[in-house]
Amino acid sequence: MSNQCHIIMKTLFLRTTGLLMLLFSLALQAQNGDDPVLMTIAGSPVTKSEFLNIYQKNNVKGEVIDKKSLDEYVELFINFKLKVREAEELGMDTVGSFITELGGYRKQLAQKYMVDEEVTEKLILEAYDRMQKDVRASHILIKCDQGASPKDSLEAYNKIKDFRERILKGESFEAIARQYSDDLSARDREPAPNRPMIKGNGGDLGYFTAFDMVYPFETAAFNTPKGQISQIIRTEYGYHILKVTDVKKAMGKARAAHIFISMQQAANAEDSAAAREKIFDIYQKLKGGADWDSLAKVYSDDKGTAPKGGILPWFGVNRMVPDFILKVSDMKQIGDVSEPITTPFGWHIIKLLERKEPGSLEDTRADIKQKVTRDTRSQLSKKSVVEKIKKQYGFVEYPAARQALLPLMDSTLFQGSWDLTKTQGMNSPVAALGNKAFTQAELAAFLSTEAKSKPSEDLGILLANTYDKFVDESCLNYKDSKLESEFPEFRNLMKEYRDGILLFDLTDKKVWTKAVKDTSGLEQFYNTHKNDYQWGERLEAVIIKGKNQAQVEKAFKMAQKQLRKGSLDTLAISSKLNKDPGQAVKFEQAKYAKGDQKWIDNTPWISGVYPVLQDEGQWYFVNVMRKLDPEPKSLNEARGLVTADYQAFLEKEWIETLRNKYPVTVNKEVLSSIR
Repeated sequence: MSNQCHIIMKTLFLRTTGLLMLLFSLALQAQNGDDPVLMTIAGSPVTKSEFLNIYQKNNVKGEVIDKKSLDEYVELFINFKLKVREAEELGMDTVGSFITELGGYRKQLAQKYMVDEEVTEKLILEAYDRMQKDVRASHILIKCDQGASPKDSLEAYNKIKDFRERILKGESFEAIARQYSDDLSARDREPAPNRPMIKGNGGDLGYFTAFDMVYPFETAAFNTPKGQISQIIRTEYGYHILKVTDVKKAMGKARAAHIFISMQQAANAEDSAAAREKIFDIYQKLKGGADWDSLAKVYSDDKGTAPKGGILPWFGVNRMVPDFILKVSDMKQIGDVSEPITTPFGWHIIKLLERKEPGSLEDTRADIKQKVTRDTRSQLSKKSVVEKIKKQYGFVEYPAARQALLPLMDSTLFQGSWDLTKTQGMNSPVAALGNKAFTQAELAAFLSTEAKSKPSEDLGILLANTYDKFVDESCLNYKDSKLESEFPEFRNLMKEYRDGILLFDLTDKKVWTKAVKDTSGLEQFYNTHKNDYQWGERLEAVIIKGKNQAQVEKAFKMAQKQLRKGSLDTLAISSKLNKDPGQAVKFEQAKYAKGDQKWIDNTPWISGVYPVLQDEGQWYFVNVMRKLDPEPKSLNEARGLVTADYQAFLEKEWIETLRNKYPVTVNKEVLSSIR
């Protein structure tokens, strides 16, 4: 069995097997007089309430319990319990691969407990609402690393604050962006070898929608009225102010083609005029009925798309310059061609090919949720969970113990060579949660790992930021450790996966793979039961067919002539007739049972060659060679059936062995009270 096939089988097994459903929501009940022991399996008692709870949860049709179904269920339940017990006895629950696999499932199942679904839902609705609009904004950036010292942070903040005040008093946003913004795209860039001068955008970021910008910036853009200046925004890049210059209905996604005439190489007004004249000449040709693809191939300066008729990849509003986006947004009909427009790159004629507007909330919810979970905004959900954990378990901080680490910190943290022995013996708690204390030494080890991935920054800021992350992860880990004890549904689902993996692996070893690999055992089983795998009456025949009537009729005459002399030689017929692929005649020789092939079913089951007929656009005739009497199938012919039966045989033997190995007792009186 291939590894991929094995994985698929296990996935299906864990999801759908009826035996696994026996495990669902196991809940151990108090064993008192009201909850008698129904059975004891391999020394482990099973109470009446436990068994009923499982049975009723799996009785999905809600049928009344009857003796037959209950007795069958009892047997399945016992068999399952015995197999799991055998796996435990063999130590399969201690094998590294098992522990790793179960840990992977646990990590997936635990994720839902580590997010605040209410917060996530609000973020989904917020993102969907924002996706209905496209915002155009300009910004000014003053860079400031998140790990900057308080002095450097204050200096950057005061600088952006001063720019905001100047703009509010009437200075040009664009002029200040060009002169002072740390976003270099705001200012003109001088020409370089093989590159013309690039005109700055004055801070204009063009259009964007939800998920196109970092979350704090996006929030400021959507919350600032058109024409207004935002408050100061802090992102991972530094401090920003932005000006919203337009808000419009969302374009969604579009696919378009363009014919492009560049103006970046235009040295003077004469060149610019020539470019304008050229694009309008092309436009007139289009209006006169000229072929779009041909004009694009001949005239477009976009050499990447010109050979394909100017077709651009799908794009959203943040992928094209604003003038291009505005024109595409205004185009209503698929196939519409725009008048020539200019962008900073040159002249364009645009042809709208397809458009996908934002879908309904129902249609887009799953995609939005996935984006939310991958985006920094997901931290809001995580933070909410952390705050709830702190409140639930009584979080306590010890700032003095945390700050005691600061004198021991130095720049070697950033090179990964900080001497952790400096913190040896520092076991005072920096925080506590429930019955768990988080020590200075644990924080120091976390600090040493975290600092390696950061640029050099103020050590006080590093300690504060790392401590916050340490506390968040510690709280989540603490909650994770409590999942089995606090959430019965999680505990029971984990038991389902645990026992399911054990059951699959042991059954695979004892039954499924063994039946495939044990060739001698399979052959012996087949020889003992070969009469169970019989062919019925069959017909050995040749079907000669083709789409050309004349060719098939030629083949028929040749076949008749050959058969009069002895036997049919399909190779000889093929070599004479199949010189032209368009007139090919095909031959199919096989042994057919009733129902295998309708042409065979409609042919007399008597030796001979039968006349040419037509069916579903093909001409054919049949040469019946002989009728075959019923006979056993060979092992290769029946391998699938034999293997399945051998597996059933192996499982039956295995169950008998387990029943003899482990004692099973059923309290008939208690079982009768269930019926």
